Amino acid sequence: MTQKLIKIILFTIGKLNFSLPIERVYKILNRTTIYGSGTNQVGIAHISDREITVIDLHRRFFQASSIDEAETKGYLVILQNTTGELYGIPVGEAPILMDVPLSTIRVIPESYRQADTLEIARHVAVITQGEKSLTVFLLDVDLILPKLQTEKAR
Repeated sequence: MTQKLIKIILFTIGKLNFSLPIERVYKILNRTTIYGSGTNQVGIAHISDREITVIDLHRRFFQASSIDEAETKGYLVILQNTTGELYGIPVGEAPILMDVPLSTIRVIPESYRQADTLEIARHVAVITQGEKSLTVFLLDVDLILPKLQTEKAR
């Protein structure tokens, strides 16, 4: 019996591993300058003929940015949510494309999601690599942007 697989991109922010389903990735580009006030987790980047909202997940998760807005090292993962909006997440290293068995993906308890900054991840995968296991939080692309709007309203 063949095991069902899900194709993801895997990247690291701080000491945490994150992933996104490949079908939500619009493209991956070399980093460009990100403009913004620097006071929150949101910036903007000029990509071709459009402006893309950029979310600094390092600031969001760890309350400290590892991103210099003028820095152009690293990559920008451009995502598309279910409403079609494009936005970017800056990452330091190139994301890795991998197939993950569906059986390794587990639901994160709601109590944990509400109590931690990782509320934008609904699932976690435990991937065995040799003798080590890798814990990977699967981000929900539709939960990343709405939180920004509620934070602004506070």
